[in-house]
Amino acid sequence: MWKMDEPFVKTERQKELFSIAKSVSEKVKTRAEETDREGTFSLENLHDLKQSGYTTLTLPEDLGGKNASLYEFLLSQEKLAEGDPSVALSIGWHLGIVMELRDEQLWTDEMFDWLGTQIKDKHKIINRAATEPATGSPTRGGIPATNATRTNDGFILNGRKSFTSMADVLDYYIVSASIEDTNEIGWFLVERGQKGVEIEHTWDTLGMRGTASDDLVLNAVHVARNRLVEFKKPKPNSEKAIPKGWLLHIPACYLGIALAARNDAIHFAQTYQPNSLKTPISEVPHIQEKIGKMELALLNARYFMYAVAEKWDTQPDKRTELGPDLAAVKTIATNTANEVVDLAMRIVGGRGLSKSSSFERYYRDVRAGLHNPPMDDAVIQTLAQRALKDKNGY
Repeated sequence: MWKMDEPFVKTERQKELFSIAKSVSEKVKTRAEETDREGTFSLENLHDLKQSGYTTLTLPEDLGGKNASLYEFLLSQEKLAEGDPSVALSIGWHLGIVMELRDEQLWTDEMFDWLGTQIKDKHKIINRAATEPATGSPTRGGIPATNATRTNDGFILNGRKSFTSMADVLDYYIVSASIEDTNEIGWFLVERGQKGVEIEHTWDTLGMRGTASDDLVLNAVHVARNRLVEFKKPKPNSEKAIPKGWLLHIPACYLGIALAARNDAIHFAQTYQPNSLKTPISEVPHIQEKIGKMELALLNARYFMYAVAEKWDTQPDKRTELGPDLAAVKTIATNTANEVVDLAMRIVGGRGLSKSSSFERYYRDVRAGLHNPPMDDAVIQTLAQRALKDKNGY
């Protein structure tokens, strides 16, 4: 079978990174049904990610990592998601945040070097904890209800964070909080096991169950002054923010689901021959039409995603202008992934609804992408505003 990933693996280095992702993908795939059923993040999966070096993918080379570009990051994530999208999406937050810290230099050199040592030598993993029940997604501009109160030697944190992927197995949480008596939002490094840090197991969702995105609860958690690792004030309207290119790991994961569904549907079509036919159903015109539609949709979404990623990597001076393009990738990719999985389900038929079928899990998991930021309405509005400001046209 022609492999749809081949056009995007262009160099020996990409082939090497892709091989690592493929190896881990094959391992986590064997546990995907179990982690989905249990709604937990598998410790065996975590072990495989660490032992393969996958958790150092975006860490700078001088800190022992692979210093992956955005293109290489997406190539790896998409392949990992073919095996288990919950694993890919979860570890993607860790890798993406490391990339963000690496490229934007948000922390002091001393703190980032320390974190690099923790990741490389001690296999530690991190994630941001930003979303809250009262404010919704931080991309909508909500101010954290989590509060940081100053003390003589640091801060006391109180609050609750939802959708904290891998909450139970993370080593560090980067927690957003409103700093008392200021208009600043701070990000605090909190360690698992600290007094007052609790995980409340609230994660019981339709799809992406293996991310185990439970609630992080902070009850009078004391953090030292140097654990305020970054903070921000409102930017002047004239200052352009750098968009978060690393968030393309989200659409890459959902396209990975679509690729898995595509591959399984084609295999089914080539091997299933009901007694009413003299050939496998792959020879039936309406089945070929559905396969063709899957191919067209995937080519469209994937070439667009990798083209934007390549532009991000090769034209860093244009990154401030790429926000709408990055957002468009997410919308096109996640909607395409849903379309492809639906087509795959139509090829397989009623068998795909069985709980013993991978298609049933693909169907549930892929729908979660529609609820990851940015939302479709915000993306469409952003694209419209850019078009209306453009006096010269394309």
